Amino acid sequence: MTAPLAAIRELTLSLPRGGDREHAVEALSFRVEAGEILCIVGESGSGKSVCAQALLGLLPASIRPLHGEISFEGKDLTRLRPAEWRDLRGRRVAMIFQEPMTALNPSMRVGDQIAEMFEAHDLLDPAGRRRRARELAREVELPEPETILRAFPHQLSGGQRQRVMIAMALALEPSLLVADEPTTALDVTTQAQILALIRDLQRRRRMGVVFITHDFGVVSDIADRVIVLEKGKVVEEGPATEVLSRPRHPYTRALLEAVPSRRPAPVPKVREGDLVCEVERLSKTYVTPTGLFAGQRIVGAVRDASFTIRRGETFGLVGESGSGKSTVARLVARLLEPDGGRVRIESTELAQLRGRALREARRRVQMVFQDPFASLNPRRRVGASIADGPMASGVPRALALERARKLLELVGLDPRAAARLPHEFSGGERQRIAIARALALEPSLLVADEPVSALDVSVQKQVLDLLADLQDRLALAMLFITHDLQVAAKICDRIAVMRRGEIVEMKDAAELFAPPGHPYTKALLAAVPGRARS
Repeated sequence: MTAPLAAIRELTLSLPRGGDREHAVEALSFRVEAGEILCIVGESGSGKSVCAQALLGLLPASIRPLHGEISFEGKDLTRLRPAEWRDLRGRRVAMIFQEPMTALNPSMRVGDQIAEMFEAHDLLDPAGRRRRARELAREVELPEPETILRAFPHQLSGGQRQRVMIAMALALEPSLLVADEPTTALDVTTQAQILALIRDLQRRRRMGVVFITHDFGVVSDIADRVIVLEKGKVVEEGPATEVLSRPRHPYTRALLEAVPSRRPAPVPKVREGDLVCEVERLSKTYVTPTGLFAGQRIVGAVRDASFTIRRGETFGLVGESGSGKSTVARLVARLLEPDGGRVRIESTELAQLRGRALREARRRVQMVFQDPFASLNPRRRVGASIADGPMASGVPRALALERARKLLELVGLDPRAAARLPHEFSGGERQRIAIARALALEPSLLVADEPVSALDVSVQKQVLDLLADLQDRLALAMLFITHDLQVAAKICDRIAVMRRGEIVEMKDAAELFAPPGHPYTKALLAAVPGRARS
């Protein structure tokens, strides 16, 4: 048998003390062949990202190898000196990170960051580096490469930033590419484009690829082989088609069963509830400068959006990044001022309110954001964060904290968790805390802006089930923002599809999916990973 491109054999890595288990991974073994895409699948905390870090010598200082071997092209990587690692990274083994906005330097133009890959390895002269940066930008299909290479990361879309990261990873033509959740936060059409790009480049260059993901739709689209990790151990391994169609291990079956179906309930549960939210011809335009002398860029973020939400109903807004979904959410919550149109909450028009009257009305609309870690104060205990809203409304501190503990119990957490800080919780637990905080003011309308997009499928299912249960028990109206049509099918009664600021289609969920009427909705459905399995 020929030697694999890369292999991990009987690897055991320690965990910092205080965790719920001793090892990040235990007796882990797998191999990657040249020209193969291996997907590593599992929940948060299963050890997926640690595998990626181990292959590039990027393990945190708190995690130590206790036993085993990591080899690449026959060389034992555990014995490399720092200078040898620096020479190997980028040149022979490269990585695409999950969040390009944090991986890219915000103060450097993206063209300079691509060219820096050659400079770091003392390759080419400055003109040659710029030329290769342009060639790589075209290879990863960046639009208007000359313009984009002069841009800073914040001036690009999420998909464009990820393409820049791919260009940097491929700059020195590595043999092994490690991709750690590179499409998790992208909308379905952008995700489909990035997956197709990685597949195409991998085949043309005959690279080996280790693709880390929690999304079985992505596995279906891209993987040759799959290994499934549970708490640092491999519980299943095999060809992708076999693992997906005939999973042997209960954990693999549970992960597959947690993937949202694209078959919504045939009849919406709400028909005659009281109107909670009325949006009429809502509009918002952003004006941004394009340069010192170049004038302004005017973007119609939302144009004439109209819909209603009744008590006990979940109304979904679906669309790609930049379609205007989150702008609508912020307009409804009065976090932005509209340029035109009206928002009424229980017959009260928010735009007409000021001062104390507006603060009182805002209690009726509360928001759950996409990233609970960013929206929770890292220095405040979660009980205090939940109690802040009621206390600002005049509730005594002791009563507000007691209510916070009851709300934690309501969302499925131990009331004693009120004394802990946000970093002591998992991502799913933090989102439960964010939901508890939103419920603290007893709102009539809950606005959930991509609340599960960063969660793995099993935790995502738990949070969606929790939202549905709370809505039934508390008779909430909910505006649910998502780019994931499968999530929308699971939780929404009615769905509006947004494109470039306009609602192009709005139907009961069952009617929208069988079949969609608008070409854009059809395109969104066609882009969902693993569509053939649904």
